[in-house]
Amino acid sequence: MSSRRNSPPRLIETEADLKDGIRALRRKCAVARLMHDATGEPPLRRRPAGFEGLARIVVGQQLSVASAAAIWGRTAATVAPFGARQLMATPDDRLRQAGLSVGKVRTLRALAAAVEAGLDLEDMEGLTDEAVHEALTAVTGIGPWTADIFIMFCLGRADGFAPGDLALQIALQMATGLDARPTSKELALFAERWRPWRGVAAHLLWAYYKVRKDGGTAIPI
Repeated sequence: MSSRRNSPPRLIETEADLKDGIRALRRKCAVARLMHDATGEPPLRRRPAGFEGLARIVVGQQLSVASAAAIWGRTAATVAPFGARQLMATPDDRLRQAGLSVGKVRTLRALAAAVEAGLDLEDMEGLTDEAVHEALTAVTGIGPWTADIFIMFCLGRADGFAPGDLALQIALQMATGLDARPTSKELALFAERWRPWRGVAAHLLWAYYKVRKDGGTAIPI
């Protein structure tokens, strides 16, 4: 099976793209309508592609928006200009002083080494989601969640989805009145109804999570 896509994927690049997806979801799914009525238009979430975009996802994992932004700002200032070679040349103690955990330093170093060894993060637009997953999760410390978020926010694919995301699972539980938080497999199965706009549905779920948490800050991206 080819790792290259036969046709370009639908992308979410602008607010208009996001609104197109929301209109489509509202027509086909009562849960999407409920969430959109509660949240209004969700913010467009995009990140730079390439090494910087993926590194920023790693840095922000399991942190509040404010904490992630602060630590990323210090990290980018420490590794300037930000790039794989510059990161590899930066001592661990300086990265730790920026606020990075030992695990995140290890992951960023593994990612930088992979890029220097030939991993081309700038040329993934034409790859299938499966091929992107395979390439990224081959790097020590990069798991399925990180690959999913890269596909959604750095590649901008409208049908990208992260079933392992805790906030998405909790949001679906709240929106549907489920007795228990759905598992990754259960969320993935439910999300099939949202194709080819699962990425837009994820935007709604994150927004709904925040609304239901009274303006909470825990959206780990």
